[in-house]
Amino acid sequence: MSKELWVKLKEDQRNLREFIDEVREFVDFFLISDWRLIFKDKIPNVKVVSKTGGDLKLVDCVDEASPGSCLTVEVSSKEDEGKILEGSNRGCSYIIVKCLNWKIIPLENIVAKLHGRTKIIAEASRVEEAETLINVLEVGVDGVLIENTNPEDIRRLREAIRKSINRLELKSAKIVLVKPVKLGARVCLDTCDLLSEGEGVLVGCQSSGLFLIEAEVHGNPYVEARPFRVNAGPPALYVLVPGGKTRYLSELKAGDTILTVKRDGSFREVELCRVKIEWRPLKLVEVEYAGVTYKTVVQDAETVRFVTGDGSKSITDLKTGDEVLLYTQEGGRHFGTLVKSERIIER
Repeated sequence: MSKELWVKLKEDQRNLREFIDEVREFVDFFLISDWRLIFKDKIPNVKVVSKTGGDLKLVDCVDEASPGSCLTVEVSSKEDEGKILEGSNRGCSYIIVKCLNWKIIPLENIVAKLHGRTKIIAEASRVEEAETLINVLEVGVDGVLIENTNPEDIRRLREAIRKSINRLELKSAKIVLVKPVKLGARVCLDTCDLLSEGEGVLVGCQSSGLFLIEAEVHGNPYVEARPFRVNAGPPALYVLVPGGKTRYLSELKAGDTILTVKRDGSFREVELCRVKIEWRPLKLVEVEYAGVTYKTVVQDAETVRFVTGDGSKSITDLKTGDEVLLYTQEGGRHFGTLVKSERIIER
């Protein structure tokens, strides 16, 4: 999903038309109180949000919210979230949210309630703050708004948004259980490329919580490194593939495409040249994040490593209290595709 960059204009801004012409290819919407003071005629390829009309009508009171409008809300307490929900219920296309103290947690709460209903634009007061918000856009915020007159800053923010699109937000989750589960089948994914330190695939028992399992990039006195391989786990596990979909490991074969993901959340598409299934002793791993328990099963072998925030840790060394990287998303899949209206429980 593309993310948007909005720029707030000042009515007394010098060389305003020149500024707009210079940056309009990087900006999705320009916001100004009264567009008629500047725009006598519609400028091609320029979208305007204004209290006096334009492409979107700007309102700052919930009672004025209507279908297709853009509501602005300052959030300083939990009660302000109610205004945002009411604006969404009234049919607002966009809601601009300015968080006066806490930044990320209120946005996460808002997005969780409005995802798929109304687009959320986070307002930033400085370029550095906008860049921070861009880096957490994976929580679901649809874009950022900033008041800035420097064309170089606008280009810089557009590039930051472009880079953020190819990045997943990985979280550190605490291990609560490591338990042997006897003998079972496990799947090795052999790719047509060489993976690097901290790079692997996202797999798990639940599609809502996927663990980053590192490629076999570390050698030891008994086994050479195999940087093309990820020892991913049992055939029933989910694995993340392009398009935000999941597949079962059992479905994969030579020639299929999967996603490999790095510690920083960046990812790429990689083809498989082999899928190797063998029977080995296994272990169950459970973590807890934000009050929810997520699970995966892997082979009990030194070469199976979970990626952490600053390295990786073998399943043979993993213990309660350790933290590993986890990718969380909405769960409940039908043939690998999220179906929001369907009730699915995975344990």
